[in-house]
Amino acid sequence: MIIDTHAHYDDEQFDIDREELLNSMKENGIELLVNVGADMESSEKTVELTQQYSHVYGAVGVHPNCTLDLAETDIERLKELAAMPKIVAIGEIGLDYYWDDPERDIQRKWFDRQMELAREVKLPMIIHSRDAAKDTLDMMKTAHAGDMSGVVHCFSYSVDMAREYLNMGFFLGIGGVITFKNAKKLKEVVEYAPIESIVIETDCPYLAPEPNRGKRNSSLYLPNVVEEIARIKGLEAEQVVELTKQNALKLYRL
Repeated sequence: MIIDTHAHYDDEQFDIDREELLNSMKENGIELLVNVGADMESSEKTVELTQQYSHVYGAVGVHPNCTLDLAETDIERLKELAAMPKIVAIGEIGLDYYWDDPERDIQRKWFDRQMELAREVKLPMIIHSRDAAKDTLDMMKTAHAGDMSGVVHCFSYSVDMAREYLNMGFFLGIGGVITFKNAKKLKEVVEYAPIESIVIETDCPYLAPEPNRGKRNSSLYLPNVVEEIARIKGLEAEQVVELTKQNALKLYRL
C-alpha cells in the first residue's frame, strides 16, 4: 500500500468529487496520505480533512508565495493547529524565487520563523524550494534544520545539492516529474540517492505523471511514479512501495 506524502485535496479542483475520490483510496492501493497547507485557509481546511477521513493526515504552514500578509498572530494559530491529533509536519514552507513574489526578504523572514515554529512544536518540516537552492540550504543550516528533519518536497536540484540535504538527514520527495522524458537531472538524483531516503508524493492536483501529464493529478496515479523509480533503481515495484512506505512512516513519525 502506497503513502502519498504530499497532496492538496483542499484545492478547488477537487470540489466536484473530493469525497468520492478520497473514499476510493484504500481500494486503489493508497494506504494513507498527507494533505499539506499552503496558506492559512488551506491549513484550516487540512485539519478538517484529517478529522473527516481516517486515512488523511496533515501538515500546516504557509508557502513562500503566500507570506506577504502573514503576521505573528497567524504563527500562533499555526501553533494551535499543529497540536491537533493528526497534524504531522510544518509545511509547506521555504523559498520560491521562480515567482519571486513577495520580495525575497519577506519570504526569508517567514521561512525562518516557520522553521522556528517547527522547532517549538517538535515536528518535521516540508520544504518548498524553487530556484532558491543556495539560500534555502544556507538558511536551513543556520537554523540547524537537521535537528528537526523533514523532506525537501518536489526535489528539483542537482546530485550535489541532494547530497547536502541527505547529509542533513532530510528525505527527498519524488513525484510525477520523475516520469517526464526531460527530467534527466532528477533521474540522476534518484539513481544516486539511497532508496531509504526517498518518499513518494503527488503534489496533486499538480504535476501528474506520464501518461497523464497536464491532467489533474491524484494519488491514484502514484503507481506510475513507483514504476519509474523501480526502473531507475533496479528494484521491483513492490519493493519501492514497501521501502518508501517505511520511509514515510519514519519521516512523519507515524
